[in-house]
Amino acid sequence: MFATIEIDRNNLTIMGVKFSDLKTLESTANALGSNMFEGFKPTPKGVEIIRDYVSGKISLGELVKFAEERAYV
Repeated sequence: MFATIEIDRNNLTIMGVKFSDLKTLESTANALGSNMFEGFKPTPKGVEIIRDYVSGKISLGELVKFAEERAYV
């Protein structure tokens, strides 16, 4: 089954999560889409975590830790 998420390019938000620029929004949207194809169900917290990884605010190790802890729920 195909699920959709709210992406607002004009206001730079995904599921209400704010982005600083269109490039980061699009990179995050692509990452979300790839993960959703594998069964990931995004939440606003999950969008924040992926945004922070894509923008370099958190490391790959931190991203993995969040995933292991299911912090994205």
